[in-house]
Amino acid sequence: MPCGQPLLLMTITWMALALASPVTSLPEADKGRRKVVHVLEDETGAVIVQTAPGKVVTHRGGSITLPCRYHHEPESADLDRIRIKWTKVSDSLQFEDVFVALGRQQKVFGSYRGRVALENMGPGDASVVIHNITLQDYGRYECEVTNDMEDDTGFVNLDLEGVVFPYHPRMGRYKLNYHEAEAVCRRQDAILASHGQLHKAWLEGLDWCNAGWLEDGSVQYPIAQPREHCGDKDTPPGVRNYGYRHKEDERYDAFCFTSNLNGKVYFLKRFKKVTYAEAAKACLRDGSAIAKVGQLYAAWKIQLLDRCEAGWLEDGSVRYPIVNPRARCGGSHPGVRTLGFPDKKFRLYGVYCFQKNPEKSAARGAHGAGGI
Repeated sequence: MPCGQPLLLMTITWMALALASPVTSLPEADKGRRKVVHVLEDETGAVIVQTAPGKVVTHRGGSITLPCRYHHEPESADLDRIRIKWTKVSDSLQFEDVFVALGRQQKVFGSYRGRVALENMGPGDASVVIHNITLQDYGRYECEVTNDMEDDTGFVNLDLEGVVFPYHPRMGRYKLNYHEAEAVCRRQDAILASHGQLHKAWLEGLDWCNAGWLEDGSVQYPIAQPREHCGDKDTPPGVRNYGYRHKEDERYDAFCFTSNLNGKVYFLKRFKKVTYAEAAKACLRDGSAIAKVGQLYAAWKIQLLDRCEAGWLEDGSVRYPIVNPRARCGGSHPGVRTLGFPDKKFRLYGVYCFQKNPEKSAARGAHGAGGI
């Protein structure tokens, strides 16, 4: 570093969050505690920046702080010359601008407009708060702090509480290219899962013998109980990986991910079974919409919906959620049971409806002038 230039360094801090899930909840003493990472110097005096391990965790619809702190020497330097920039970085090294600030000027980009603002917790705080978290916000973020010719960066991983589920449409298995898989997940209130999300689902017991697309363009599937025709019964349990496949020409199923619901899923109580068309109309008359597959999975996983009655869903499939396995409810393990895609004219099933919560005014982020 040239002599006489101000020294800029930035450290990332992370916030220990209290999660809803009992599996991932933190001890009471650690809730809300901010852990600061120490900065070391090597023998030459150059600064080594250490970023915090771990990640911040929230759910769809929530708010979260992406923590970032910096220290500037000398302390009397002009803070209006310090530039803070946040960028989202995908697994394929695509960069998406999120937020930039130079002194009092601030600008928020794209889908983050109205949802992102500086935390402003005092000198050296470059943290931003994201409100009304979406499924697409999941991922890795870069915090860059710059002063004239010097800069430093750190990374924060944003994770979401949620559930991974395998999906194939009515036309059958292995019918989707990558772009079609993206589309079917979106239609079912979900996104394509990441490798990390699928791996976590496997650790929690997900076992599925059909390969599916993931968000990064790879094709994988989780095996908890090795068996023939599922990667060989003599291989250890794990997530089988076909690698990156041709996104247009090759066809597989999809692994989708969804998170917290802005509403509730419920089984519509009726004395008679209904066809698919009658099911959709019944939900509408009840002030709701017929539930999507992702909504039923989220209700099962997060809201602990447990119902031993098969019901129509928006895609024409028939399923039911079981939290507490019991006799005549489809097996000895929790899960969402599926009866496939029956003829829509069958009058054999009930229906699951989704009622959205009333809209709330979202917290608004800061909008600054252009020219940053």
